[in-house]
Amino acid sequence: MARLERMCALAATGLPPAEAARTALGDAPDAAPHTPAALPQPRPLPRGRSRAGSGMRLGDVRQESKGIARAALRLDAAALDELLLAAIADHGLVTAWTEVIMPTLQATGRKWESSGEKYVEVEHFLSWHVSGALRRSSPPVAADGPGTTTLLACVPGENHTLPLEVLAAALAERGLPVRMFGGALPVESVVAAVRRTGPAAVGLWAQSRTTASRPLAQHVAAMKWGVRGARRKPAVLTLGPGWAGQTVAGLPHPPGLAEALAVVESVVSGR
Repeated sequence: MARLERMCALAATGLPPAEAARTALGDAPDAAPHTPAALPQPRPLPRGRSRAGSGMRLGDVRQESKGIARAALRLDAAALDELLLAAIADHGLVTAWTEVIMPTLQATGRKWESSGEKYVEVEHFLSWHVSGALRRSSPPVAADGPGTTTLLACVPGENHTLPLEVLAAALAERGLPVRMFGGALPVESVVAAVRRTGPAAVGLWAQSRTTASRPLAQHVAAMKWGVRGARRKPAVLTLGPGWAGQTVAGLPHPPGLAEALAVVESVVSGR
């Protein structure tokens, strides 16, 4: 039983089952039954790439993605939290999101789309735990400074907040102040928040082309504040796939997390 439990624990991290079995057998050589003291301490798990099956079409991804996918399919909250936090700690937030978490989320979405929406609970479960891991692994938000704050919000009608949560966590990790407003912020509320905070940058997320609003982005980009002769306006980032084909001239449309961070850091450092 101890060997079997060890194999299951290894497989849950993304190790191929056959390799997990060999490792478990190697860790627990012929010992007398019911003598747990004879088992050695677990060895560090390899952190490579894996093609092991998980029930999802993940492809050639980091091993951690396989373990996260398996934990999500099992609805195993404790294992999922442990694996997500370990991935962020091991690789850093940007790499963990880009190479471990996002491929798993995309595979989960493909899973339920190709299965008659039978796995919606898995996608929601995984997204919830990713959001929690981001909050637990992020430092406190930095205090606002003149012209350094970034305002993040989903456009009206858009409720996919997770990518913005990742960006908010990454900004906090870099000591940059951020205000996160979440999903479907009404137009008048976006405008009021910008006027009240005077941000250096505004990130507007749109997952779908039906929610992306060029007039809103243009209006926010044209807003100004401050005394005459020293008026400022925000840099507006159009974020998410919904802006494809609807980008606004002069407004950056970074394709990923690392690029969005680079734009914000450039804007803040230039203020």
